[in-house]
Amino acid sequence: VMASGKYERIGEEEAFITHKAKGKKVEIQNPAYNHAEAIDFTLKQFTNPEYQVIESLDEINAIGHRVVHGGEIFKESAIIDDEAIENIKKCGEFAPLHNPAAVLGMEACKKVMPGKPMVAVFDTTFHQTMPKEKYVYPIPYKYYEKYGVRKYGAHGTSHLYVSQRLAEIENKFLEGTKIVTCHLGQGSSICAIKDGKSLDTSMGLTPNAGLIMGTRCGDIDASIIPYVMEKTNMSPKEIDNAINKESGLLALSRKSSDSRDIEDGIASGDENCILAQKMYVRRIVDYIAKYYVEMKGCDAIVFTAGIGENAIDTRRDIINELDVLGIYLDEEANNSRGKECM
Repeated sequence: VMASGKYERIGEEEAFITHKAKGKKVEIQNPAYNHAEAIDFTLKQFTNPEYQVIESLDEINAIGHRVVHGGEIFKESAIIDDEAIENIKKCGEFAPLHNPAAVLGMEACKKVMPGKPMVAVFDTTFHQTMPKEKYVYPIPYKYYEKYGVRKYGAHGTSHLYVSQRLAEIENKFLEGTKIVTCHLGQGSSICAIKDGKSLDTSMGLTPNAGLIMGTRCGDIDASIIPYVMEKTNMSPKEIDNAINKESGLLALSRKSSDSRDIEDGIASGDENCILAQKMYVRRIVDYIAKYYVEMKGCDAIVFTAGIGENAIDTRRDIINELDVLGIYLDEEANNSRGKECM
């Protein structure tokens, strides 16, 4: 790896990029109000003379893009051409917060680095191994046949990688293993991985299913949607915006969608932040327990992504709720942020 980094708080004045290259790690404050601005600034860091990675973007041979949703169209990774971009846009109705942003990235790269081959890797691919009884919904079957309404899951690239990495660390084959992987960040999902394959996962048709997330509600009574729409005269787009961008930790805490702000609120005794944390942890514990039963046991629980890797108190709260399963916290091992540990 020559360089790595990530943009955080996109859409806010306080947006910043963390950039690692040549043994240096820098944090650069730079407002980015959308993904296009973030991508443009990110690409400039590769040739920034202060921590230069390459002399010119011409040195890049190919570009990989993570895409959240491939729907029924993409069963595996795909070369990006105009047809692929149009199909990724179509799948965007299932991931309105993500696929459009991924397309922005592709179009930005086409503009800045024309002619470079690009590949799309889909989060939904890993979950293609789920048995039918795990992905079909108990609603009229014609909705699946006509419109592809089924569970697809997400974060597949993360769940696949961390399960494989665990096997590497323990020097084991994935066959015969039962692993629960917890990808906890602004978007969060849990996956039951048996013999190295996805058996079940918390996200569904869209990434707004399962866990409580930064601005997404996760699992709710489906009848809430038509009830609120009737009471408020909201349009489908407006209610979709409410459950995707105005819910989750943001709605519960009435403060922020960022877990770091929630932690600060808890420390100051903010009752709303305390409630948000309790509900967030409870939902995660419920899914871990569910998958423990589905797989008839569990060899390992893996935490990854921003919250999973860094939120010591959140990991502690989750594990302490699992003692009934014979799972107990190692306080010393848990006292770690942003690095691999067992």
